[in-house]
Amino acid sequence: MEKRINRRRLLTATVVSDKMDKTRVVQINKVAKHSKYQKPVRNFVTYKAHDEKNATKTGDIVRIMETRPISKDKRWIIQEVVG
Repeated sequence: MEKRINRRRLLTATVVSDKMDKTRVVQINKVAKHSKYQKPVRNFVTYKAHDEKNATKTGDIVRIMETRPISKDKRWIIQEVVG
């Protein structure tokens, strides 16, 4: 487990759109069991993340970190490319 300096959340996500300048839309997939039927149910959440150097492309797996509001929708920054 990596040691964290601050209390900001770190999440692993997939880039689904790179059409905006310095902004990437990332998607986090979650799998949970349905409470009644016990069948796996897939849910996903999309966030807009700041990418200063426009380094990531669609399909990249990245680690995002929570930060102060950068714009109306952006509250995350791309910390590193994982895969």
